[in-house]
Amino acid sequence: MQNIVICIIMIFGLIGCSTGGAMKSPMQQHRGQSNVKGGFYLEKQHEKPKANSTNLTVDKEKFINMMVKKHGFNRQQLKNVLQQTNKLDSVIRLMDQQAPKSSSLNVPNGAWTRYKNKFITPDNLNTGVDFWKKYEKELNRAYQEYGVPPEIIVGIIGVETRWGKVMGKTRIIDALSTLAFYYPRRSQYFADELEDFLVMCRDEGVDPFDLSGSFAGAMGYGQFMPSAFRNHAVDFNHDGHKDLWDPVDAIGSIANYFKAHGWQRDSKVAVVVDGQALELDTGFHTKYRVQHLAKAGLKPKSSIDGHKVVSLLRLDTGDSYQFWYGLPNFYVITRYNHSTHYAMAVWQLGLAVKQVK
Repeated sequence: MQNIVICIIMIFGLIGCSTGGAMKSPMQQHRGQSNVKGGFYLEKQHEKPKANSTNLTVDKEKFINMMVKKHGFNRQQLKNVLQQTNKLDSVIRLMDQQAPKSSSLNVPNGAWTRYKNKFITPDNLNTGVDFWKKYEKELNRAYQEYGVPPEIIVGIIGVETRWGKVMGKTRIIDALSTLAFYYPRRSQYFADELEDFLVMCRDEGVDPFDLSGSFAGAMGYGQFMPSAFRNHAVDFNHDGHKDLWDPVDAIGSIANYFKAHGWQRDSKVAVVVDGQALELDTGFHTKYRVQHLAKAGLKPKSSIDGHKVVSLLRLDTGDSYQFWYGLPNFYVITRYNHSTHYAMAVWQLGLAVKQVK
């Protein structure tokens, strides 16, 4: 009898977890109201700096002055917050590793194939299918409202965070303050991102110390930078908050981002072509008249829907190069990340998930 009771309790516990016990996002877990005029909500352990905190640098003082004047922040509270941030040398090292590297090689070595194979794997496809099925209603609503098809949103979230499995463990305020005040090469960019992050936290009533993301400060399922949150985040689940750690808000926000950058509803992304054109410049930034490319010996394998101008994309498959015509929607994907490989991986991953769904 005791075993039966235990089993019943376990069953009801599992039912509770599966129906109403969805894990809260960090924003939901650490949300509250500030009792400081012009300030944010801070949990008790973050209200005051440690006793051994050092004085702020001149750059930090200037930043505080700007935030007070521009956004009405509480000066003392913001000072207390910045005194609690940590300089992360690991973040600076990682940023330096992101610097573009040129290669003198002009022979195929399989770079695209290796990149693609990091994302299009059996495990990833299964995870992508699960995500699509779970949020199919919201993905379809995003398509209806913004014109961005589910496979593009699924592809973005898959490449960025493996559908929420890898959203970053670096405390965002530490990452952004490190890069804003200790990384001169891009200090202004990251100071702007820190500004947007702090405004977001205040507006959403979230403790800024409780949000983690990438080493560069990207957030949530879609890895938005704070400026992207400011410009494109939407409350897609209608709960009164914009929360990039909530998958539904992330779906709507990504769709809104693409629409704002010129996504064309029901238009193609790219078309593979026959032929080789090794002497021509390639990349998402290039622009060629289709007639010119035809004279160079290139021929699309399917319709390009009347486009007269395309970009020329070259993918290294190992034993040869594969050429594609990039259409306007391909360029839109590169607004999320300025990389031909990235955009192609997003698109092809989304299509692969759609195919096995």
